[in-house]
Amino acid sequence: MFRKIAISAVSALVLATGAAHAAGSAGHVEDVDFSFEGPFGKYDKNQLQRGLQVYTEVCSACHGLRYVPIRTLADPGGPELPADQVRAYAASLDEVELPGGETRPREWTDKFPIRAGEGMGPDLSLMAKARAGFHGPYGTGMSQLFNGMGGAEYIYSLLTHYNGEEKEEAGSFFYGNDTFAGGWISMAPPLSDGQVEYADGHDNSTHHMAEDVAAFLMWAAEPKMMDRKNTGFVAVIFLVVLSTLLYLTNKRLWAGVKGKKKHA
Repeated sequence: MFRKIAISAVSALVLATGAAHAAGSAGHVEDVDFSFEGPFGKYDKNQLQRGLQVYTEVCSACHGLRYVPIRTLADPGGPELPADQVRAYAASLDEVELPGGETRPREWTDKFPIRAGEGMGPDLSLMAKARAGFHGPYGTGMSQLFNGMGGAEYIYSLLTHYNGEEKEEAGSFFYGNDTFAGGWISMAPPLSDGQVEYADGHDNSTHHMAEDVAAFLMWAAEPKMMDRKNTGFVAVIFLVVLSTLLYLTNKRLWAGVKGKKKHA
């Protein structure tokens, strides 16, 4: 029985290691020190606002955020835009199609527009969670806690690791990318230095724009990350205090019994 369990455990370890190597062979992912990493990290609202601008001016032409309500742009812990700005932003987006072919202006209670059809890219709502292979899922839970899940690093690396190579196959163009699996991607380099003009005068180099939009997409996928961290911290403190009290209570209740055994 023990031999079977040992063989199964070794087999599972080999398969997991093989899967980890397979996942790692997808391409180079660069580690980035984002503000929201670590047990006490939090989103930088200014960075999220810049990331929203990059998404709106560059990414939204081909990628949607179908699971993200526009009103959350005003929520604490996120971009924290004023309510009137969020309403104005919603009205500037594509109109909502109604049954019968009619349309109406998009409101802040609606979600971001969907992008579908030929030439459109994948939805980015959950991209930062779907690509969480940098520090997990094969990494330890502690690694994910202190270093983050890796989705934001993957997005940053994908946007900044085009190598300048191009090729044409079956009438389609592909671009060399050291992060994308296989090394070739059909998406042309979307960012270039100075492409987006930040209102706050922040550096708008390709690398900084990639960091900003990667942080924004991490927030889009995990808008309640800060709340979960705070809840987890409180839960850990509570468990530590409870464990201490239970230990002291147990020691006090059984002190007399243990003392009698020693004298006996």
